[in-house]
Amino acid sequence: MKPIRWRFLFMVAAVFCSVATWLLSAGKNAAAAEKNESAMTERVRIHDLVVYAYENNPAIQQARAQWKSVVENYRVITGYPDPQVLVTYFPEPIETRLGPQDWTATLMQVIPFPGRLSKAGSIVQADAQIARLNLDKTIRDVIVSIYESYFELLYVQEAVQVAEKNLELLRHLRKVAESAYALEKTAFIDVVRAQSQQGQLQYDILLLEELAETEKARLNGILSRPPDAPFGRFAERPVQPIDFTLDALYRLAEANREEIRIAEAGVERAGLQVELAGYEYLPEFRIGVFYSSIGDPEVPVAPPDAGRDAVGVQAGFSVPLWFGKNSGRTAQAQAGLVQARANRTARVNETFTGIRAAFFRLQNAGRLMELYSVQLLPQAAKAMEVAESWFQEGQGSFSDFVETQAVWYNFNLSLARARSDYGKSLARLEGLVGQSLSTEGGVAPERLGKETP
Repeated sequence: MKPIRWRFLFMVAAVFCSVATWLLSAGKNAAAAEKNESAMTERVRIHDLVVYAYENNPAIQQARAQWKSVVENYRVITGYPDPQVLVTYFPEPIETRLGPQDWTATLMQVIPFPGRLSKAGSIVQADAQIARLNLDKTIRDVIVSIYESYFELLYVQEAVQVAEKNLELLRHLRKVAESAYALEKTAFIDVVRAQSQQGQLQYDILLLEELAETEKARLNGILSRPPDAPFGRFAERPVQPIDFTLDALYRLAEANREEIRIAEAGVERAGLQVELAGYEYLPEFRIGVFYSSIGDPEVPVAPPDAGRDAVGVQAGFSVPLWFGKNSGRTAQAQAGLVQARANRTARVNETFTGIRAAFFRLQNAGRLMELYSVQLLPQAAKAMEVAESWFQEGQGSFSDFVETQAVWYNFNLSLARARSDYGKSLARLEGLVGQSLSTEGGVAPERLGKETP
């Protein structure tokens, strides 16, 4: 009984350890998920969004599963075909010298020509490389989409602040206009203008808030969260200048962009396909064993070896006789190689065109930021001060004061939009180039989104 008792206790301990390990792992996963979710409702940083999407985005999960599926296909393609077993039973046995032949069994194995399976395996390896690059491309596209939504929400966040600040100022101006009108220091049209400006600002704030909700729903879709899941305040992100020429960007893209690397892997795969097509002219081999069951003969005088079963060895090979079919397969593979090379050239041209357009938008946004922050906004603020001073001294009209205030407001919105466009253009340009271009450290892994093996 003692051995049975110890065996039972050992089984209970093993089950307990397994359950404890599972519960601990589940607790850690739940804690990590709760931590990631809490980061979304506090001060939202771009890094938190990228990590959350990397773990939850369904497009990334699909691409990752596809890559693993292709990797597992290597063992399928490089393995020998399954052996074939053929059994024949004779209801009316065939009489032979040694006795009636009751049944036969054949075991047959097909062996491809040496080198054919390894060449097919090389094609699968090329497919796995393409699937891996497609995973990197999917992660990159998701990250670029996150950056676009993030900078758009930063714009809305800043625009709402500017509009609310301007609305507070305009309410004060409206009271000033009403007081001045009561003292017959300004015209009634000035009061109406202040009121209409206030109404326009209230509409702008409402529009910006609805735009924010729409963009948050898009970002939640990328993160695989409910459309109305809340976000905290988005952390400000400084402008990140780059120091690359167009030629340098072209070289980086040709070496790093996933679409170009996928096309290059496609050229390599097509070349391997051409080599594999050459094996269509070579035979496949078959080897096997044959067994025949012989019964006892019904004769008066049986031979000494009567009823002895027969065993044989079989060997054969296929004859690639239909040269037209084999030539067609080779021509098809050659056409695939030409197609793959043309596709690679098309991807390079497409990338260079996209880089030129994104680089222009980035530079233009940078110029606009400098124009508004260095020249136009200071001038608008100075003009607003002068218009206010002139109005108080009776040298200017209230309409001029309101007009300069509206110009200052629009310039602030334009500066916020230029910052947002710069961030989005930089993200798109980095997606086209395939690596981080900013001088700030620690950004490249987020922007690239490449998994480590």
